[in-house]
Amino acid sequence: MKVLITGGLGQIGSHIAEMLLARGDKVLVIDNLATGRKEHLDDHENLQIEIQSIVDAQALDELVEGFLPDVVVHTAASYKDPNDWYNDTQTNCVGGTNIINAAKKYDVKRFIYFQTALCYGLKPEQNPVPLSHPRNPSSSSYAISKTANEYYLELSGLDYVTFRLANVIGPRNVAGPLPIFFQRLKDQKQCFVSNTRRDFVFVKDLAKVVLKACDGMGKGTYHFSSGKDVAIQELYDLVVDAMGIEPAHEVEVREPGPDDVFSILLDPAKTFEDFGDIDFTPLQVTVTEAIAYYLQHGTLGEYTHLNLSK
Repeated sequence: MKVLITGGLGQIGSHIAEMLLARGDKVLVIDNLATGRKEHLDDHENLQIEIQSIVDAQALDELVEGFLPDVVVHTAASYKDPNDWYNDTQTNCVGGTNIINAAKKYDVKRFIYFQTALCYGLKPEQNPVPLSHPRNPSSSSYAISKTANEYYLELSGLDYVTFRLANVIGPRNVAGPLPIFFQRLKDQKQCFVSNTRRDFVFVKDLAKVVLKACDGMGKGTYHFSSGKDVAIQELYDLVVDAMGIEPAHEVEVREPGPDDVFSILLDPAKTFEDFGDIDFTPLQVTVTEAIAYYLQHGTLGEYTHLNLSK
C-alpha cells in the first residue's frame, strides 16, 4: 500500500509512518518543519520525505500525481500561536482543501483526518460528549479552522475516517501541558496547573488504530478517547517523578481561564464497536517515554491553543 502523510515529521504523523514502514508499506511524507523534525524518521528504502507546504497547491498536486497514494493521512496542522489566525486558516483551511482536492483528482481510496475535541466548544451540553453533539468551534482559531476543513472533507465525496481526538501525548509531543511542564521544570521556572481534567492518550495507541483505518476499517467520524480523564495535577506529578527532580518552586493551582474548561470528555463507544477494544497505555508509561525523548531532543517550544500568561 502507498500512503501519503501530511505533517509526517510531527508527533502523530511520524509514528504512523514508522508503523507503516515496519510492515512494508511505501510512505510519502510532506512536512514544512513548522513543528516537525527531520530526526523523527530514519532513512528507509520505502520512505520519501518532501519538505514542502501543503498551502502550495501546485507543488502538492505534483507530489500526489507522482506518488499516486492509495491513502492520505492528513496530520498537518497549524496550532503554534492562538492569535495567528492567518497561518491557521492558510494551513488548516487552504492547505487542507488543497490535499482534499488532490485526493479527489488522483482517486485516493481513503482519507484519514484528525479533528480537535474543541470542535464541540468549551461548554458541551453533555459530558461525555456523544458523536451526535452539535459542533460549536468558536472557542479558538485552531478549532474553527480544523472544523471548517472537516466540513469540506464531508462535502468531498471521499471515503474518509475522521478521528476527533482526546489529548494525544508521548514522544515528539510539542504542544500542551506535557512539554510545557518539562521545559519549565528543567529551567527551574514557576509552573502552574489548572484545576481541570483531561483524557490523555498515548500517540502510539492512536497510530495503531489509524493503521486499521488505512486498511479499510471504519467509516465516517469517531472519537479517539479512553473515555476517562485525570486531573492536570496528576500529569504534573508524573512529569516530576519521571524527571527525578525536586521542583525549584511549588506548583500554583489556578482555576480555568475564559478560554479553558474543566473537562471535555469524548464518548469512545463507536470507536470500540468498530475498531475493537483498545489496550490503552498507562499514563505513567506515556509520560516516561515522553520525558526520555525531551531529554534527548528538547521540547521545540511551549505551544498551546490557550492564551497563557507567563
